[in-house]
Amino acid sequence: MRVGSQVRRPVRAWTASVHQLLRHLENRGFDGAPRVLGIDADGCEILTYLEGDTVGDALVWPRWTRTEDTLVQVASWLRSYHETVADFVPPADAHWRTGRPWEPGLVIAHNDASPFNAAYHAGRLVGFFDWDFAGPATVDSDVAALALCWVPLHARHVAAAEGFTQFDTRPARLRRFLDAYGWKGRTKTLIDDAQAQMRARAALIRRLGVTGDGLYARLLRRGVADDLDQAVRELDDFPR
Repeated sequence: MRVGSQVRRPVRAWTASVHQLLRHLENRGFDGAPRVLGIDADGCEILTYLEGDTVGDALVWPRWTRTEDTLVQVASWLRSYHETVADFVPPADAHWRTGRPWEPGLVIAHNDASPFNAAYHAGRLVGFFDWDFAGPATVDSDVAALALCWVPLHARHVAAAEGFTQFDTRPARLRRFLDAYGWKGRTKTLIDDAQAQMRARAALIRRLGVTGDGLYARLLRRGVADDLDQAVRELDDFPR
């Protein structure tokens, strides 16, 4: 719930760990994330509101989600974020929603920095909100995850429904994204990683969806797992 310049959200098991991460970002002067203001009397976390346009409930996403300028800004945000979070070592008792424990060589990634969680204002990517899925990941996997969302590398029918139809530009957009980030790895490595992430996500949706878990049950009913399978197959033919 938004209250003026603040956002109030229920506290979860991972909230304290996310707050430690967000305070680290604030202490390092990183502007692309909300600030933690505390916990209110009702037990809700209080965060600063990122002012800007969002995708919201739009079936066809706003044009800014598809421009090359935004793509470059997302890559720059990610590079700046990785540089800022590189020295963040979570405490041994940190709890992350993803369940993966931190170990040296990993960073704490947003893990859901998609257009759904982006704020955009006056031609500028303000940053990303909803850090509930923050947790350990490799830098390469994080780059692959954002490329998947923003190039985009999802199944064509999914991307088309959201408004992206220039599929012949995707190899060049991916290269633009990686160059803006400064990523020196092989494109094949990134595509393979994106496919692995989608396979794992589809498996998770199927495993938890049949148990009646609210979020995953909805995703399973909507056919999201099947969409991810289709995206994996399509990426087999993506230039490497």
